[in-house]
Amino acid sequence: MVSSAAYDAAVAAMVMGSSEAPRVSFQWGGTISALFLLIMNRFGRQSSKQMTLLAVYLFISCPDVLFNILRGQVGSWIAFLVVAANLFFPQTFPASRFILFVITPDWVTDGLRDSLPGGILSIIIGVSIIFTEIRGIGGFRNCQCNLFCFCYYLGIASLFVFTILYLSLETW
Repeated sequence: MVSSAAYDAAVAAMVMGSSEAPRVSFQWGGTISALFLLIMNRFGRQSSKQMTLLAVYLFISCPDVLFNILRGQVGSWIAFLVVAANLFFPQTFPASRFILFVITPDWVTDGLRDSLPGGILSIIIGVSIIFTEIRGIGGFRNCQCNLFCFCYYLGIASLFVFTILYLSLETW
């Protein structure tokens, strides 16, 4: 009887681990990809629309550990400092993007994070980022491929890979 209970617990852990893997890879992989794209955007064209889309993507895919820290007391203090810095340096510190993490109601965060609508919204954000980038460079005819361009599109591709992995392997 004890061995049967241990076997059932091991099977349950394996099943839980297999359904947990796409979510964890989406959270960490998507977050690293989005942060990479934010850094590339900061040193590249500096598109405000892409930064906002990436902030929403980070909101959806941020790992639970970091998200709970940002939603707690530490996030409130960071938001306060960012708003204070935004009063003096509005071009350097865009406060509205970070405040999204702190003040969003719980029912919205529960509905978007770790859910099918959040995954679909992540795909829509990825497509929007591609369209804004194509418009920003002037279409396919004006595309000049260099190392920066290649790295940027590699980051966008990784956003899609982690999101599609999350949507295809998650058990809803």
